[in-house]
Amino acid sequence: MNEEMVQQLMATAERLATAAESLDRVLGRLDAQQEALNTKVDRIVASVEDDEADVSASSDASLKLQERVAELEKSNADLKAQASRMMRKTLPPMVSTILAKSEESGGEKVDKAVLEKTLQSLSVEQRIAVKAELARAGVIE
Repeated sequence: MNEEMVQQLMATAERLATAAESLDRVLGRLDAQQEALNTKVDRIVASVEDDEADVSASSDASLKLQERVAELEKSNADLKAQASRMMRKTLPPMVSTILAKSEESGGEKVDKAVLEKTLQSLSVEQRIAVKAELARAGVIE
């Protein structure tokens, strides 16, 4: 090999070395950019997972609350049904007696004097209860 070829080979080798160094630097920057992107993606994924966990927790709480509301509504309906069954559908015997006496007199309304005389033997609470029943039945005002 002559000297001119050796110099050309040396120049080419230097250019190849320079190109290799440039490629090495470019690869280093690409690696750094890739690492930065991976870090950002990891943060995004973690944020999304946290949001999903929050949504999951809130949906679990929402489900529990809906179940509780349904349970309470059923209990309320049961209590209303029970209350309607326990409501008195007939008049107490004392009220029936007073009504029978008032019908004998032929009037729709009960005379207050007769009512007071009839209720004398009862306690104050019982008189109040009888008068309330009569008022509810529309016999007295």
